[in-house]
Amino acid sequence: MKQTRLGDILLRKQAINKDQLVKAQREMRLNGSSLTTELVKDGIFTEIDLAKFIGKSFGRPVIDLSKVEVQLNLTDIPLDIMRKNGAIPIHRKGNAITLAVVDPYDINALDEMAFISGSQVDVVVVTEPQLLGKFEEMGGAGQQLEDVMGELGADEMEIVDTELDSMDENSLAAETEAAPVVKLVNLILLDAIKRGASDIHLEPYEKTLRVRYRVDGVLHEIMRPPLKMRDAMVSRIKIQARLNIAERRVPQDGRIKLRLSKAKTVDFRVSVLPTLFGEKVVMRLLDSSNLQLDMVKLGYEKDDLANFQHHIHQPYGMVLVTGPTGSGKTVSLYSAVAELNQPGVNICTAEDPVEFNFMGINQVNVNLAVGLDFPAALKSFLRQDPDIILIGEIRDYDTAAIGVKAALTGHLVLATLHTNDAPSTMTRMINMGIEAFLVGSAVNLVTAQRLGRRTCKECSAPIDIPAKALIDAGIPPEEIGAFQPMQGKGCNVCSGTGYKGRVGIYQVMPVSDEIRDAVYAGKNSDDINDIAVLQGVKTLRMAALNKVRDGSISLEECLRVTVGD
Repeated sequence: MKQTRLGDILLRKQAINKDQLVKAQREMRLNGSSLTTELVKDGIFTEIDLAKFIGKSFGRPVIDLSKVEVQLNLTDIPLDIMRKNGAIPIHRKGNAITLAVVDPYDINALDEMAFISGSQVDVVVVTEPQLLGKFEEMGGAGQQLEDVMGELGADEMEIVDTELDSMDENSLAAETEAAPVVKLVNLILLDAIKRGASDIHLEPYEKTLRVRYRVDGVLHEIMRPPLKMRDAMVSRIKIQARLNIAERRVPQDGRIKLRLSKAKTVDFRVSVLPTLFGEKVVMRLLDSSNLQLDMVKLGYEKDDLANFQHHIHQPYGMVLVTGPTGSGKTVSLYSAVAELNQPGVNICTAEDPVEFNFMGINQVNVNLAVGLDFPAALKSFLRQDPDIILIGEIRDYDTAAIGVKAALTGHLVLATLHTNDAPSTMTRMINMGIEAFLVGSAVNLVTAQRLGRRTCKECSAPIDIPAKALIDAGIPPEEIGAFQPMQGKGCNVCSGTGYKGRVGIYQVMPVSDEIRDAVYAGKNSDDINDIAVLQGVKTLRMAALNKVRDGSISLEECLRVTVGD
């Protein structure tokens, strides 16, 4: 049992005598409990009186922890570390976290919490029953995860041979069907759904195995299962995704469908990648119940939304959506086809993979293993009498060439592309080998996008930022006095992060005659950008600053997801 300075403080303040302390410490060692537990059990203090004494002597307030909602993703500190140190993070502001503790004199525990979180720590005092009760209710499934960890023998963790073929297939199959492994994997999937995660990462390292969830675009460590369970957990996931558990040398991709009720099904897109110390698994959650297809609610500004909707209702031409992985491009395209999906329209999509299926839309899953790539699918589409074609991603010349051809022969083509902004999309198509006059003629509109974490509405408050920082961010000097950024302080609703949910940031660039002429003339992306801005097109930074103006995102988030002009 850890020794702290609390006993010395109680003696010095004459709150207890030496005999009482010795007796409490002896019982503490025998029972494996804490000093505070034994002092209350001996009738020397009530729980609340002891908490008030500790709070007063340490100079920190006592709070009612039962009124605080705590979630595990507030920090990267695993739940078992919180339990060991008797501390729960309840609030975050910038690089500082507030810990609810029973014993603030346990400096070693506070130092460990600060080190693991990489943050400065402040404390508030709570009673021990409230702290233990909060541990029991935290995360629901998170507690079950800890229970299963106990079944797996986490305290007897050992380092196993890290060779990828360290376990034969028969032994691995037996381990995979073991009840604790099945229960742990199922609980991880359910816990991720409950937390609103978009991805689950199972990552093997030389001496540890960790599970992380991506929530609102940021990864949070959830737990560290025993390393000896690495192969069994990965194989269990591979079996669920119908992958080959005997093959651990090459990447594999699959899919898991989890039925939660008659009305709710969640798909997991599974990717397995061999790494130095084992197979890393990343699962993308595809929850159709959370799919937002209302274009008005995606975050488009009024003029940009009008432009986008106008061009997706044209009978032919290309509408391109661009941005990095995870920026919401697929959702934007799905929103467009959902609006266009009418009984009199034939819509065909080629996707890798199909993330959500829609009634009335002919969706094709690209399968490179059998030769069904994007060009092959698109060639077949053109013989299927399509009105609208959706291309999951333009990756090469062949796909781009067929897409442009379709757009110029009377079809509306919606597609995604990986570029940094809308103007550079035009030059990217040309660099792929498409003639400039074809690009200029085919493309009607390009929208670039990012996803920013939305400022929590419950705890959002004005924040003072130096004028120079505002000017450096791109705020015009004449607006400095009236420009008031908002920042979430952190509350129960947002788990102390100051952010809740995400919002789209969009640059919508209609291809005007002047932009077409610039493309025909071989102008670079900077020249095209200058023309677009003069015509009223906002850059991504301008669009993000508008979100800061209306309080949707913080200036910090604006700077994180966009670059300066």
